[in-house]
Amino acid sequence: MTVHFIGAGPGAPDLITLRGLRLIQSCPVCLYAGSLVPEEIVKAAPEGARVIDTAPLHLDEIIAEIEAAHRAGKDVARVHSGDPSIYGAIAEQMRRLAQLGIPYDVTPGVPAFAATAAALKTEFTLPEIAQTIILTRTAMQASPMPEMERLEELGRAKATLVIHLSVRNLGYVERALIPHYGPDCPVVVGYRVSWPDEQIIHGTLATIARKVRSAKLTRTALVIVGPVLTAHDFRDSALYDAGHEHVLRNRKTPKSA
Repeated sequence: MTVHFIGAGPGAPDLITLRGLRLIQSCPVCLYAGSLVPEEIVKAAPEGARVIDTAPLHLDEIIAEIEAAHRAGKDVARVHSGDPSIYGAIAEQMRRLAQLGIPYDVTPGVPAFAATAAALKTEFTLPEIAQTIILTRTAMQASPMPEMERLEELGRAKATLVIHLSVRNLGYVERALIPHYGPDCPVVVGYRVSWPDEQIIHGTLATIARKVRSAKLTRTALVIVGPVLTAHDFRDSALYDAGHEHVLRNRKTPKSA
């Protein structure tokens, strides 16, 4: 018996990995985050499977379901949205399973920031513009942020910022980042990217809060900040430069006569 933590991807049912889908199809027990994982994905569970939406359950209740499956010798598909390594709340579940001696593994999924980049048809790392992506959030009702991970500190890097769980905290995002990026720095808010009701709102640090309020978005949105979002005048990457030599592409030197 094994508990399979599975990243279901950002929302579109066909963005789950083949491995993740096959595990769901084979497990007689399926626990999924119903508010974030499309029902179509868990419909792939085998006929007669025990399929449970864990959105209304607390951790002890979730672990109790897994323990019952363990006693019955039934594999469990534990389905999370996006990639479970990013704000997936799987660490405490895995800690409990380790204490109980219940085996588990993890199957990655397409993270929301990657789906947003695809929807924007852009790259978050451009030569001489930004070569770093910072995945973070802001402190609201969840646990506080470590002092050195507050936006006031992270903004000093002027990297591409991917801010989770913060669409209701855009006033703070603006105040914290304008001193580093400037008021005209481009910002994109992606709401339920890859879902049928996807919305993408473009703005700047000075305008994005007002635009999001007008759209009445209060949850399930990702905030992207950085000059890469509107950069066009950047140099080509060295990777495909004709003059760039690497182990798989050596420049041919003319033979001496």
